[in-house]
Amino acid sequence: MINRRNLLLGSAAGLVAASLPLQAQVDHSQHQMPTPAEPKVDHSQHQSTKKVVRKSTKDIPAVSTKKPELTAQGYRPVITPNGRTLPYRMNNGVKEFHLIAEEIEHEFAPGSKIKAWGYNGSTPGPTIEAVEGDHVRIYVTNKLPEHTSIHWHGILLPWGMDGVSGLTQAPIKPGETFVYEFTLQQHGTHMYHPHADEMVQLATGMMGMFIIHPKEITKPEVDRDYVVLLHNWAVHPGTYRPDPSVMTEFNLWTMNSKVFPAIESMVGQTGERIRIRIGNLSMWNHPIHLHGVQFFVTGSDGGRWPENQWRSEVTEIIGVGQTRDIEFVGVPGDWAFHCHMSHHTMNAMGHEVPNMLGVKQPSAQINKVLPGYMAMGEHGMAEHQEHVDMGHMPGPENTLPMMMGEGLYGKLEMGGMFSMIRVRDALGEQADMYLPPAGTQAKKVDKVPSDIPT
Repeated sequence: MINRRNLLLGSAAGLVAASLPLQAQVDHSQHQMPTPAEPKVDHSQHQSTKKVVRKSTKDIPAVSTKKPELTAQGYRPVITPNGRTLPYRMNNGVKEFHLIAEEIEHEFAPGSKIKAWGYNGSTPGPTIEAVEGDHVRIYVTNKLPEHTSIHWHGILLPWGMDGVSGLTQAPIKPGETFVYEFTLQQHGTHMYHPHADEMVQLATGMMGMFIIHPKEITKPEVDRDYVVLLHNWAVHPGTYRPDPSVMTEFNLWTMNSKVFPAIESMVGQTGERIRIRIGNLSMWNHPIHLHGVQFFVTGSDGGRWPENQWRSEVTEIIGVGQTRDIEFVGVPGDWAFHCHMSHHTMNAMGHEVPNMLGVKQPSAQINKVLPGYMAMGEHGMAEHQEHVDMGHMPGPENTLPMMMGEGLYGKLEMGGMFSMIRVRDALGEQADMYLPPAGTQAKKVDKVPSDIPT
């Protein structure tokens, strides 16, 4: 029997569940998600722009396979997936940088663009790299419609350079340029962000990473050094600006302001030592989990720790405002790298939607009231990505599907804070999805031996 309350509840649940996870204006001609455009990344100062040839990777991008060369100062530059390192000039022994705070158009993945605030055309802003002992001079120009400042998170410097608006300096008004100047007294993984109208400016994307390499190279040396900044966003369906008033119920969880599958994979070669520097300027703590290896937690904004302080882990919580460095030796495979809060590895999940799991939805009757209604969620949510890919239902404007990405064996059913560490015995042009050696992959069997106890 259907009463009015159940009909309305089911209809509302169906409408919300059907609309929130789906992508507007999907190309259904091939019944699969469109391939993201290659990000326009300027690595001319520090790394190769050579791209991996993506044959069977579907819509999963990867960064350059070439290992960055050592600089004249003896450090190996970091790689910022979907981003770049900020160039500088030398002026009488001083490294001079220029950051421009400005409104930008940002794309989380094809199908979702917003008006964000960032630096030098991107969010996060370009990664700043320098060396312990360097004297740096950083010009900050404000092209925003309100005042701002920059705090150098975790960096030891004179009080007047700390960047707290109203406390250590006057705010940087629209059209003004301030200069910050200090000598780097430490090494480690650091961040930069405003300390002015902080709730709005962080929520709209104003942040970046600041990497200080040690003056004396520490052992063991790393072969590849990646930088990942975690953040969260509230972009309501059909809107184009992040909502800074949201405290917990975010619908986009990002690495370097991208969601899977638009997050560039990190690559390495078998036997190489790989470091991932992770910063968190979101509103949540994130248990970051890496498949395939036991990594060591080796450092933070306090620098690389003495080796006797390293911890062996497979999941490390990155607290709000914290940075952590993890290191491991690469083993072959396409290994998942993600936040282990399950709702952080999806996009545009509807909140306060009635749970329809196990509820038999009378689609025929509901269709009389709501033409085109499709029952979803009765047997779980995995069917959402299939319906999106096949174009069964329209979605709200500027809203991504809840689940995205496809591998060799089917739907990955992921979004948000999910990426991959892609390790190969020989990199070269090997960009296909990983093919396991014979006998090393789970497979379907016809029956279970009868003498195995249960």
